[in-house]
Amino acid sequence: MNNEINIGGLNAADIAAEFGTPVYVYDAGKIRAQYQRLKSAFPGVKVSLHYALKALNNINVLKVLKQEGSGLDAVSLNEVMMGLRAGFSPSQIMYTPNCVDFDEIKQAVELGVHINIDNISVLEQFGHFYGSSVPVCVRLNPHIMAGGHSHISVGHIDSKFGISIYQLRHVLRVVQSLKMRVNGLHMHTGSDILDAEVFLRGAELLFEAAKDFPDLEFMDFGSGFKVAYKEGDIVTDIEEIGNQIATAFKAFCAEYGRDLELWFEPGKFVVSESGYLLVKANVIKQTTSTVFIGVNSGQNHLIRPMFYDAYHQIINVSNPAGLPRVYSVVGYICETDTLGYDRKIAEVREGDVLAILNAGAYGFTMSNNYNARTRPAEVLVLDGKAHLIRKAEHFEDLVRNEIDVIG
Repeated sequence: MNNEINIGGLNAADIAAEFGTPVYVYDAGKIRAQYQRLKSAFPGVKVSLHYALKALNNINVLKVLKQEGSGLDAVSLNEVMMGLRAGFSPSQIMYTPNCVDFDEIKQAVELGVHINIDNISVLEQFGHFYGSSVPVCVRLNPHIMAGGHSHISVGHIDSKFGISIYQLRHVLRVVQSLKMRVNGLHMHTGSDILDAEVFLRGAELLFEAAKDFPDLEFMDFGSGFKVAYKEGDIVTDIEEIGNQIATAFKAFCAEYGRDLELWFEPGKFVVSESGYLLVKANVIKQTTSTVFIGVNSGQNHLIRPMFYDAYHQIINVSNPAGLPRVYSVVGYICETDTLGYDRKIAEVREGDVLAILNAGAYGFTMSNNYNARTRPAEVLVLDGKAHLIRKAEHFEDLVRNEIDVIG
């Protein structure tokens, strides 16, 4: 058994030795390959991919995707500014906020990005303020359950996201009375979508709704394509789904009377498999029922296992050919922060480096400073060389913004 991990052609253990642990490492080549695979999966239609930068927002990753021709999907004003800082033009950025103050939306308009609204009240405010002078996209909730976890399914009836498809007549009254210019319709059902039917059911709802919006330039179907987290996982067949969606979209455009752009907002699909969290085994602790590997990381660095019950494969890169043993991998946080239960891993010794796979999406961006722990460094493997792209935090970073008024 040999579980040697290479990241962009470089040995993971060597990267850990150079930069220390814990450290997030990303493979730029994998990011490029995933982006181009998705881009080419929808034959015969004009496809525009807007990478969801909430998944991973380091400026270097954004620049890699900009080189590939990507746009961005931003969900906050600061994400918009991150995109502009990375060199994206305002026209390449879609801003899709949720439950924000209207002043933030006005600031986004001033920056010149696309605006996507998912609330009738906000839509009315937007119309009163801008009328037809600023185009707007409307996010509809199709009431379709997607994915296997309520936290990653955002198109169901109890979701806070989007305007209910059943409120479409109200939307039209607002749009018409305020002479608004709707240039896009949007939906996003959630993550881990395997079946083209999920997209196609939502697409039919958007196609029907589009008949009442004569100024459309694009339709945005969100994303949610599933990647593999362990051997044998069922994943999205993006080429099969792409063919079906493209066929349906071409038929819609013919009926609509002109060709629109087909937009998607991939995040996890593009960066998840590119990322690795390298950690060190601090202790091996045997109890009456379990052998624990305690590592120098935890839910403060990778919260997905606790938040989503997500599975991440864990491999011993220091002893890849060791005899497999069963361990539970836990962190150093004073909470239950198990990164993997009952995992068969090549024998681990204290000091060994472990690689946690599929950590590129919603890893660093969801990290935090709980227990006054610092966040790790980030490294990008680009063209066969490992580059430090974010320094590890230190104690000074934790207290930088504190104001001592006691003296």
